[in-house]
Amino acid sequence: MSINLEVLEWATATPEERSRILTRNGTLERLTHVSSLNQSIAHLVEQVRSFGDEALVRALREFDGVECAPTELKVSDREFEEARQSISDEVVDAIRVSIGRSRRFNEAILERASWSMTTDAGTTIGEVARPIESVGLFVPSGKGSYPSVLIQIGTPAVVAGVQRIAVVVPPNPTQGAGRVDAATLVVADELGLRDVYCLNGPSGVAALAFGTESVPAVRKIVGPGSPAVTIAQQQVQAMGVQVAAGLGPTDSLIIADATADPVTLAADFLNEAEHGDDSSAVVVSTDRGVLEAVAKEVESQWSELPEPRRGYARRSIAENGGLVLAANDEQALEIANDYASEHVQLAVADPVATLASIRYAGTVLLGQWTSFAASNFSLGTPATLPTTSYAKSVSGVTAHTYLNTIATAALAEDDFWAIAPAIEALATHEGFPAHLASVTTRRRIHGR
Repeated sequence: MSINLEVLEWATATPEERSRILTRNGTLERLTHVSSLNQSIAHLVEQVRSFGDEALVRALREFDGVECAPTELKVSDREFEEARQSISDEVVDAIRVSIGRSRRFNEAILERASWSMTTDAGTTIGEVARPIESVGLFVPSGKGSYPSVLIQIGTPAVVAGVQRIAVVVPPNPTQGAGRVDAATLVVADELGLRDVYCLNGPSGVAALAFGTESVPAVRKIVGPGSPAVTIAQQQVQAMGVQVAAGLGPTDSLIIADATADPVTLAADFLNEAEHGDDSSAVVVSTDRGVLEAVAKEVESQWSELPEPRRGYARRSIAENGGLVLAANDEQALEIANDYASEHVQLAVADPVATLASIRYAGTVLLGQWTSFAASNFSLGTPATLPTTSYAKSVSGVTAHTYLNTIATAALAEDDFWAIAPAIEALATHEGFPAHLASVTTRRRIHGR
């Protein structure tokens, strides 16, 4: 089997060919039109709301093949200790490096989150940032071990100062391993998070939303997951629990010019494609020669991947993504903005100048040294990002995700009188006599 990539010329592409690229071969539509799955998840969510721990234990048995008592839903101290012993020093060091860099990035956000300014009239205005009271973090495990996800969503929550953080991790799918992914538990331990629960994905989301005898309810849920988990998140949000939106199947887009190295391009092209068969990867260039060189190199590098990653990558590239030839730089940028990718890499001669034209992206990586893998694991910038075009309205997970901002103002007396006529005019127009009186009373008291 091979990939046999062909270059799609955007200027002459049919509407169907363009739609295949922009919709990730219909991934977004598939995620939002799965009625049977919606019904089954709705039933599961309602079971958790009605029966609490009993429903959580039943879901683990039915969907994950895991037997446990309600008292065992929370990860024990012994499991934390065993996880620490089973992970190599090399991985622990990598976790610490990645947490450290994420911590620095989010501390910089926190330092700038509160601000104030004084106008020429002497009025002070600004905002103060406060952490939300509680959050639930969902870390997937269906296709493998993802400690990086907890680094990405947990570190900003800790830096923001969230008082109560609960973590839900589905059972480890690897036979013979501990019931919860060991590396993820090491991350939790490094971050000081000990309220970790081993729960089925959708029912775990419901538990965080409503609370059970063992799992506390939270104000907000953050974390990517399968379509079933995403549907559960959508359903609990409809019931009043805030959920970080747009965290679905990964997608990536590279803009490349003639200066880009095709071998490196191919490696980065495959990087996000191996996540799953619902992922998508696209390379856009105005240089046909570059795209044809990437096609040849991808074939070689792809054949070296093990299964199931090789199968995931093939579908992500050949069916959900591809190689796109743009007529000019303007069209290349138009494609990128229409696609609104989770990850955008600018493999061009002047990435800083090109950045000015990128309107929608979860993250933008400038130059070929700034790889997707660096961003995913250890760069420190957010890597849990809006997917499937949600970047047009949603941002990645950072300390901002876990903060509320409160506007503040201290109006100087002279500035009050300066805006008093405007207050009076608008209060009269909108029919609010008490609003108007708050000004006229002050005029009477102060002789103004």
